[in-house]
Amino acid sequence: MTKRPLIVLSNDDGIRAGGLLALWRALKKADIADLIVIAPETEKSGFGSAITWDRPLLIRRTQWYDGNTAWAIDGTPADCIKMGLRVVLDRTPDFIFSGVNAGSNAGRNVLHSGTIGAVIEGVLRGIPGCALSCENGDKPNFHIAELYIPSILEYLMENPLLPGSFFNVNFPHAAQDKVKGFRLTRQGKGRWVEDPILHLHTPQGPTYWLGGKPEETAEIEDCDIALLRKGYMTAVPIHVHELTDFEEINNRKEGFESYFTIKNP
Repeated sequence: MTKRPLIVLSNDDGIRAGGLLALWRALKKADIADLIVIAPETEKSGFGSAITWDRPLLIRRTQWYDGNTAWAIDGTPADCIKMGLRVVLDRTPDFIFSGVNAGSNAGRNVLHSGTIGAVIEGVLRGIPGCALSCENGDKPNFHIAELYIPSILEYLMENPLLPGSFFNVNFPHAAQDKVKGFRLTRQGKGRWVEDPILHLHTPQGPTYWLGGKPEETAEIEDCDIALLRKGYMTAVPIHVHELTDFEEINNRKEGFESYFTIKNP
C-alpha cells in the first residue's frame, strides 16, 4: 500500500500562531496527508532564510491541539526545517507548507520572509512546498485561506512543480463573497521599507525599532500585488535552484577576465 504523503507544517509567527493552526486545521480536515508541526518557539518574522550558528538550538517536544506531538525549536524557520529533517523525522517529507502568515508576502517581501525561508530550505533539498500568507496582518482572514488550502495541496500533488520551484500564495483582504478568483501570476516590485522609530536614548547611543511600511510603487496589472488589491488570490511560482545571472556572464565574461592580470606577491 502506498504511504500517505507526509507534510511538515511550519511558519515564522511562532508555534502558537493562529495562522499555523488554520493551516493544520485545513489539511487535517482534508485528510489526504499525514501532518507534523515543526515551528519556531517564538515569532521570527523577517528572518528570511537565516540560520543560527552562534548558540545551540533547543528542540522541545510539545502537545499539539489534537493531543499529538509537535516540535518547537528556539531558532529560525530555516533552523526548524534543518533540524526537523536531521533530528526529528525518520523519513523525508513529501511537502513543506509554511504559514499562514499574518501579513502579505507578495512582491519583494519574499527576500525577508521567514515564512518563505522555511519553504526554501526544503526546496534546496528537493522537497516541494508552498508558502501561504494573508494580505492584512492586523485582521488576517485565515478562514478564507482554510477554504482553499486543501485544493492547493491537491493541485501540487497532481501537477508537481519543477525541481527548485515552490508556490508563494497570498490571500486578499476580502470577504469570501468578494474574492474574485485565483490567479497564477508574477511577482510584484513592492516591498516593506524601513520606518525607524526612536525607542530609547542610552549612554551608548539611541536605540530604534526598525519598523516598516509598504512601499508605494507603480505595479503592472497582472502582478501579485496589483491582483491582491483587486480581490484575487495569487500564486507565484518562485525558482531558487539557479540564481546565476547568465545574461551578465555572457555580456561581461571576456571583458571581465581580461581586465585582471595575475599579480606576483
